[in-house]
Amino acid sequence: MKAILCKEYGPASSLVIEDVPSLEAKGRGVKVRVKAAGLNFPDTLIIENKYQLKPTLPFSPGGELSGEVIAVGDKVTRFKVGDRVAGLTGYGAFAEEVIVPEHNLLPIPEGMSDEKAAGFTMVYGTSYYALKQRANIQPGETLLVLGASGGVGLATVELGKAMGAHVIAAASSAEKLEVARAAGADELINYTEESVKDAVKRLTRSKGVDVIYDPVGGDFTEQAVRAMAWNGRHLIVGFAAGDIPKIPANLTLLKGCSVVGVFWGSFTQREPEASAQNMVELMKLYAGGKIDPKVSEVFEFEDYAKALGALSERRATGKVVLKVGS
Repeated sequence: MKAILCKEYGPASSLVIEDVPSLEAKGRGVKVRVKAAGLNFPDTLIIENKYQLKPTLPFSPGGELSGEVIAVGDKVTRFKVGDRVAGLTGYGAFAEEVIVPEHNLLPIPEGMSDEKAAGFTMVYGTSYYALKQRANIQPGETLLVLGASGGVGLATVELGKAMGAHVIAAASSAEKLEVARAAGADELINYTEESVKDAVKRLTRSKGVDVIYDPVGGDFTEQAVRAMAWNGRHLIVGFAAGDIPKIPANLTLLKGCSVVGVFWGSFTQREPEASAQNMVELMKLYAGGKIDPKVSEVFEFEDYAKALGALSERRATGKVVLKVGS
């Protein structure tokens, strides 16, 4: 089988496509023929050895997928050969076949395309965990979403609306903000034209926001904390801007607010039952038309460097997907 391999750390252009041996499904392992792989910002970091997950070289990147079950281990009970599945790999999805633990897979709902399924699990799983378990967001609260046109940002806009929040979307261009508006955002902030702090003050009549979803980091984090309402929750999701911010501790005291870490991958391992229940609820939201993954670009297998570049250069509006098999 063919796989995109990271044989030495570096940019996407240093990856190669090679033939590798096919693996056997054992125990609770499920062998999946990959149809599509969803790209996420950690994929751009893991190949440069800048991510907390550090696979042994050589390895295939790719943290989530959709595909068809082609073999199961002798302890697998939930899936059979021929089932359409989506799920998480951590790494390894940029390959024609991969072994995935049974608990990391879920059935693809009727009518959902391979491309949408490949881009569903991680962004909606992360965002739902953030809003539900970490922020305990309530109907009527105000939610500010930074980086609102990216994969997790758009998912958060949709989920915030579905959970009854008033959603303010922030992004770096009018084009990106229109994508967020189409996903249900109530109000928009272009942070190349106005500071997040000033815009929030204007939009909330100086009250501030109750929950901030922050996958961006950099200078935007402190601006957002300064726009926090009393008893607010600032969700630290990632650092797409590149810089890990240092938040003045006195702001949390003055605002009476919390800064809350969101590490969804660890949550899925430490609290698998709660994670599985989240996915059940997410599938119900999808079936009810409350959420619908936006796939902005689909790249061919050999165009992996262009696909990763769309993320690392922050050009993506929605989910970027790599087409792996037919």
